[in-house]
Amino acid sequence: MYFRPATLNEALQTLSDHSVQILSGGTDFYPSLGDRPVTNPVLDISALRELRGIHHDADFIRIGGLTTWTDVIAAPLPPCFDALKAAAREVGSIQIQNRGTVAGNLCNASPAADGVPPLLALDAEVELVSREGKRRMPLSEFLVGNRKTERRHGEILTNIYVPRMASNATSVFLKLGARRYLVISISMVAAVIATDPQGRVSDARIAIGSCSATARRLPEMERALIGADARAGLGEIANASDLAALSPIDDIRATGAYRRDASLTLVRRAVEACVQGSTHG
Repeated sequence: MYFRPATLNEALQTLSDHSVQILSGGTDFYPSLGDRPVTNPVLDISALRELRGIHHDADFIRIGGLTTWTDVIAAPLPPCFDALKAAAREVGSIQIQNRGTVAGNLCNASPAADGVPPLLALDAEVELVSREGKRRMPLSEFLVGNRKTERRHGEILTNIYVPRMASNATSVFLKLGARRYLVISISMVAAVIATDPQGRVSDARIAIGSCSATARRLPEMERALIGADARAGLGEIANASDLAALSPIDDIRATGAYRRDASLTLVRRAVEACVQGSTHG
């Protein structure tokens, strides 16, 4: 069976009545099949225009779940979203960016999902809607493991909410891979740094992907940055102990030891790049 509802209510009713797999952009769905045909019922939500677009609310910037990565790149957004835009440009080819959706990237829950570290660094929350109602939770709680989320049966990830930050916050996304484009990352880092009028760090968020079952923030390093002068050399505050909570694996792309060492270098570079881009840098 194949369902393609025109409204969110129709989609939720279908989810309630049938056991289906949700399809949005299809950029993860079809590759996962390999040579196998589609045999399970599919709920194609790509026609739900109400779930696409970026909206500026009073306290949040709201990203519809079906917003594509091309939409993110083209949208007028404050500098703290520069890391997310940079990550969007790394999501496969331009054709993939045109079809792949933000919600699909999050629900697929790959440890190497490019969109996750920047959204974690932005303190993003996800909204999940079902016939029973809606709920919101931090993205950090939604992602619970490799390909595992807290999405329940009958729920659709409808929106991503990002709290508004200081207007002078800068952000950077860095990705290390075996080649420049079209590559699954060895490690990736997103950093968001805000400063006060005296040029000191007033807010810092650092997130690392591809080095654990889910992307992770570095709270100890974030605390160490608060109050420091936002100037060249700030990245040296980062040290290996800040990455102790990571659990990088050995695989065909890199060893765990290399991932950990490379991640420290990426963190330092990302913080330095934020300082260079700040109004006080």
